[in-house]
Amino acid sequence: FRILQHFHTTSEDYTIIFTSGCTAALKLIAESFPWIPEGTKQPSSRFCYLTDSHTSVVGMRGITASKNVLSVPIKPKEILLAKSRLPEEQNCTTPHLFSYPAQSNFSGTKYPLSWIQDIKSGKLCPIKIPGEWFVLLDAASYVSSSPLDLGVHQADFIPISFYKIFGFPTGIGALLVNNRIAPFLRKTYFGGGTAAAYLAGEDFYFPRESIAERFEDGTVSFLDIIALKHGFDVLEKLTGGMEKIKQHTFALAHYTYTMLSNLKYANGAPVVRIYSDTDFSNPDVQGPIINFNVLDENGEVIGFSQVDKMASLHNIHVRTGCFCNTGACQMYLDISNEDIQRNLQAGHVCGDNIDVVDGRPTGSVRISFGYMSSFEDAQTFLNFIIATTLSKSDIEIPFQSVTKLTTESVPDDHSSFSNADKLSPVLQISDGELRNNLSVTRTTVNWQPPETEAESIRAAVSETAVPMCRKGGKPITVANIYLYPIKSCSAFEVTEWPVGNQGLLYDRNWMVVNQNGVCMTQKQEPRLCLVNPSIDLKQKIMVIQAEGMDPISVSLEDKSGKEAVICESKVCSHRVKTYDCGERIADWFSVFLGHPCRLIRQSSDMKSKSHQKNTKGLSSATNISLSLVNEAQYLLINVASILQLKEHISARLEEPLEVEELIRRFRANIVVSAPESFEEEEWAEISIGALQFQVVGPCSRCQIICIDQQSGERNKEILQSLSAARGRKTNFGIYLMNQPSHSSFSAVLSVGSQVLPVLKENTEIQPPTSSEEKCSG
Repeated sequence: FRILQHFHTTSEDYTIIFTSGCTAALKLIAESFPWIPEGTKQPSSRFCYLTDSHTSVVGMRGITASKNVLSVPIKPKEILLAKSRLPEEQNCTTPHLFSYPAQSNFSGTKYPLSWIQDIKSGKLCPIKIPGEWFVLLDAASYVSSSPLDLGVHQADFIPISFYKIFGFPTGIGALLVNNRIAPFLRKTYFGGGTAAAYLAGEDFYFPRESIAERFEDGTVSFLDIIALKHGFDVLEKLTGGMEKIKQHTFALAHYTYTMLSNLKYANGAPVVRIYSDTDFSNPDVQGPIINFNVLDENGEVIGFSQVDKMASLHNIHVRTGCFCNTGACQMYLDISNEDIQRNLQAGHVCGDNIDVVDGRPTGSVRISFGYMSSFEDAQTFLNFIIATTLSKSDIEIPFQSVTKLTTESVPDDHSSFSNADKLSPVLQISDGELRNNLSVTRTTVNWQPPETEAESIRAAVSETAVPMCRKGGKPITVANIYLYPIKSCSAFEVTEWPVGNQGLLYDRNWMVVNQNGVCMTQKQEPRLCLVNPSIDLKQKIMVIQAEGMDPISVSLEDKSGKEAVICESKVCSHRVKTYDCGERIADWFSVFLGHPCRLIRQSSDMKSKSHQKNTKGLSSATNISLSLVNEAQYLLINVASILQLKEHISARLEEPLEVEELIRRFRANIVVSAPESFEEEEWAEISIGALQFQVVGPCSRCQIICIDQQSGERNKEILQSLSAARGRKTNFGIYLMNQPSHSSFSAVLSVGSQVLPVLKENTEIQPPTSSEEKCSG
């Protein structure tokens, strides 16, 4: 009754069927509508839907097709040209269903509620066919910020989602069914609580009389249903009602739209392209949604994934992509059907970060305002757009006399941590001995294979590596090697290190998880960078240190085959098998980080099955095994690229960063010294000694590079500078994969080794032309 009251109607006109959400309500309509299929004596039914509809509406055609009912997409412009039914057509009783959104979830356009009565009365006819039309009003987006009066606009079906109204609960929605159509709905499956009587041994079933009880299969979410009354009461108490929410949210959207649309670069080019059918002057035709793409000075679209990354630095959540509304996305972004299919072949799917294909956007950015949004939120968003797109000389802010719109970056909410010198890796055996040796200076590990294996390695290198240098330039060499034994913790620098089947031996074999078993990274816990793990291959231990903590050691011996309990974890959507490292180390991390957490290790006997990546070009039949990395076995960066980026960042910072600090921020495994900046992005393959690597793509950076790896302090200027320096992209470094060697000896990666790249399109780097340019493998 409280829900019906909210929509200005009563149980005399509408019945509420509780569902798990709006999508389940739409599925229920498709399954139970009294369709008349093709091939009968009576004219068949049609399901018509506006192309500017949510995926869950368009998906209803899958059910109608199985019932031999035709689906007809209708473009918004076409419905405006629709004509009324002829008198002779009005005698036919074949039921048809027309669905449209009260508010587009893509652009915020509000479609006329008057269409409901016009279509039902025959004044508007979506397609020329005899029969009786029923209307499905998708109100999920609309009712979050606008009042809906079902006493006036009597649609036949209204699916809603409650969390879109007041944020809770997320697992319940409802279908409001007009009582005039309710008796005609057909039910095939009957679940618990829906039957008045049935027989188990015979085909006898009699449904409950109540429409709601008939369609609510099984136990409804009664605790959430109880919560709804409190949700509506609090909403009314806080805001004064939906009409006030409508005016408030529209005022914020109107202000933001006006400011955004007037932002210009110094050359007069607009900063954003807004996708809208209105000028945001009337809340009856426009909701509080702004959909746009950010442009550069030349009018080229900056990919939505780049905008999303920058927004997260300012603690702003935006939604990106096509928003489960491909029809609107195609209409506003001028994407053809062929483009959609071509993008799919290029690897782009809904929800991924491929934002530009062949120079054209695959989606956009959306911001929405709700009843809790404030004027300060709008200003924060505008400040973000200004700070990340315009230099101070570019800024042209309209209406400066109206509002104080500053150009300063939004302050971070994140805690800062005091500067502390990182403790050096100390290689000892017992925790007791470690406590007595904290004064030992930093050691760089040199791994030496057994003498016989060393000779084999040298022989293999001399046979397989042809000395090749850049034509007319210096050779490219390995400058630094880093491994990260514990994911998201500090780097461990070495001069030589063995290579395993998953990359550098012991690289990211461990990770810290919270009390729910979820992987923790520096994004959530910046202090992880203050944890210093180091590996002692001779003593077969990993030593972990942090300021203010006694050092602690963990055995390198794999215990997954013994008494360890194997559990399943996730790393960037990849499932991995892990085991817990015990209470002693869990207590150490919990004390240092200040909340319960545990250290887990990847299970060796599950590595080949649990975390793999099929890499084109290495071997069509080989799945490359990964450790607890996100994307690839290795990450490579170039010192020359760091130096060029340093110049750009230094111009924007009060205190310039040192090269070593920048290198550590980018958390690479292999740092090379190449003559040209960003030439690594042109490589297709590289050889380092006897090791062959394939380049599998660029590394798109996130906000972790904003964290000072010495102190844990954040500075969002780093990612912003990278974006500005790289033409609004955040790519830096390349991912490498190495096919496991089947040789009897272990491969080794060494500082000073020459890097021999092969350019893309199979163009090899030229060998030296004089004896002075020759260099050893």
